[in-house]
Amino acid sequence: MQSWRRKSLWLALSASWLLVLLRVFPLLRLAVPARPWAGAPQGWPRWLDAELLPRFSQPGELPEDDPQPPRGPRGGSCDWGSCFDVSKCRGGRLKVFVHPVAGPISDSHRGILASIESSRYHSISPDEACLLLRLEAPAGECSPVPPQWNGGRNHLVLSLHPAFCPQTFQLGQAMVAKAGPTVDTFRPGFDVALPLLPEAHPLRGGAPGQLGQHSPHPGVPLLALAEERGGWRTAGADSSACPWDGRCEQDRGPEQTHPGATLPNATFCLIPGHGPDALHFLQALQAGCIPVLLSPRWELPFSEVIDWTKAAIVADERLLFQVLAALQEMPPTRVLALRQQTQFLWDAYFSSVEKVIHTTLEIIQDRIFGASAHPSLLWNSPPGALLALPTFSTSPLDFPFYHLQRGSRPTGRFSALIWVGDPGQPPLKLIQAVAGSQHCAQILVLWSSEKPPPPRWPKTAVPLTVLAGQRKASDRFLPHTAISTDAILSLDAHSSLTTSEVDFAFVVWQSFPERMVGFLTWSHFWDEARGGWGYTAETANEFSMVLTSAAFYHRYYHTLFTHSLPEALRTLADGAPTCVDILMNFLVAAVTKLPPIKVPYGRQHLEARPPLTPGGPESQPPAQDCINQMAVEFGSMPLVSSRLRLDPVLFKDPVSVLRKKYRSLEKP
Repeated sequence: MQSWRRKSLWLALSASWLLVLLRVFPLLRLAVPARPWAGAPQGWPRWLDAELLPRFSQPGELPEDDPQPPRGPRGGSCDWGSCFDVSKCRGGRLKVFVHPVAGPISDSHRGILASIESSRYHSISPDEACLLLRLEAPAGECSPVPPQWNGGRNHLVLSLHPAFCPQTFQLGQAMVAKAGPTVDTFRPGFDVALPLLPEAHPLRGGAPGQLGQHSPHPGVPLLALAEERGGWRTAGADSSACPWDGRCEQDRGPEQTHPGATLPNATFCLIPGHGPDALHFLQALQAGCIPVLLSPRWELPFSEVIDWTKAAIVADERLLFQVLAALQEMPPTRVLALRQQTQFLWDAYFSSVEKVIHTTLEIIQDRIFGASAHPSLLWNSPPGALLALPTFSTSPLDFPFYHLQRGSRPTGRFSALIWVGDPGQPPLKLIQAVAGSQHCAQILVLWSSEKPPPPRWPKTAVPLTVLAGQRKASDRFLPHTAISTDAILSLDAHSSLTTSEVDFAFVVWQSFPERMVGFLTWSHFWDEARGGWGYTAETANEFSMVLTSAAFYHRYYHTLFTHSLPEALRTLADGAPTCVDILMNFLVAAVTKLPPIKVPYGRQHLEARPPLTPGGPESQPPAQDCINQMAVEFGSMPLVSSRLRLDPVLFKDPVSVLRKKYRSLEKP
């Protein structure tokens, strides 16, 4: 009896609690909103740095204290699959035709046209083009609808200015590449978000990043606060929470920058989320100041491919005090990684108008190829996707830049490419010396002489193939399909090397596959009297170039030389054979930001070699002064000087030659 009463009482209490929970449950659902479905599009703030802010609330758990702005049009149901015809891209290659601009052309438009026309994407015919590009006029002016508009299909409307033509109904099925688009109107996977560039942004080359040290300096302020007037104000971590409005403390400190100030000098740059502040974002990248974006209402530039969690911090402006506390506690190693990434992104994609345009077109090219065209590693690691062509490979292991990150080194052997020009004489002694190397896989003789090649060649332990050249100095840098190895030993008929020198240089190259490893060096210098650059072959401790007549490098640079360099530069190099060496060194230095490596070269080779062309400025003829023209085309001087020379162990030690691995290096 008592047991039945206890059970009845327990059932009554359970039913009462159930009724209470049923009544309260709707209130709980209102107090704590449900999290969004995985994969559903979310508005700002997007929590891009959960590792930095693990203990803070999610956006849905915060009270809505400000009214949300009305959402703009999303451009209908346009996406990549429905509004772009990939079948027009023959062979998966992106070819771009630019519609003629009506009326007078501004300097910025002229620079954009020049950057596209000199690129590998350009097409002179709209019928052969895969993408038709329409340039928007500045200041929001509306350009007339170009011919062959076809409702905007396979069109890209490009505007480097935030003000856009108000007649958005004319866009139709066209993609939009716009500076600082709002997240409400941006169509992910279809439109392209561009950075907001200043009016004086360089057309090519661009200024380098301004990061002067790798860790916070004791004298450098922690924060730089973006102001409405366009300047920056440096402050400590205890600064006001919202220095860009009128509700904060009135004392702004003694360090006040003016609107014309160039770049911030701080570790973190706090940037509010309004549209005009997108320009502050680019300034922070160049300065190496980690951007801290507070609820940005504009899409981050190139967000489709750039992983901004490695270079910026996105946080909610309603948790600013917590964010400031987290910035103070951030480990120095993470600060260093973020600052280094800002410098890489600035140099690879944002330092010039040309790089911004080429990045936009490369994103569209990736969509045509598919997701495997450029893996995330290629976009977010040096030297960047613009210099890792998918026509060469889509695997990072095939490029010379990513061995260090993966803890690997190139394996295999090398291919010797011997260029024979005028007067053409078979380099029989050189062939025997190279064929004796244990690392040699094949010998290719590129015959570019007027005389026919000899009918017989010496017998070697490795295959020997004769290729027909076009009698151009740049023939040796074509991506010849006969090359079967990653490493190339570039030689000419006048080169003189021993087997030990070849073996040691190849071992050195395996440790530095992204660089050029050579025997003969040149150096560049600034000539005050002539007001330009010069180069010299005089023997000195410092050098910045190695001659391609005897140098190791990765075969990928042949692909870059052929498909990445403008045609004008290759024509310039063909006109003067000396310029070919300079151009190849320019290319490798611009990609790696590193100098070449010198290895020992016997004195007997120098005595037997014909005199080199370059000398001091007085012996340098104007017709061959191509170094200044190349510096103009590149937008800067990419060459890096070095004093490093690598010698084998026991090379100069007074021990028996029999104890040395590379014995012939000691021979007179």
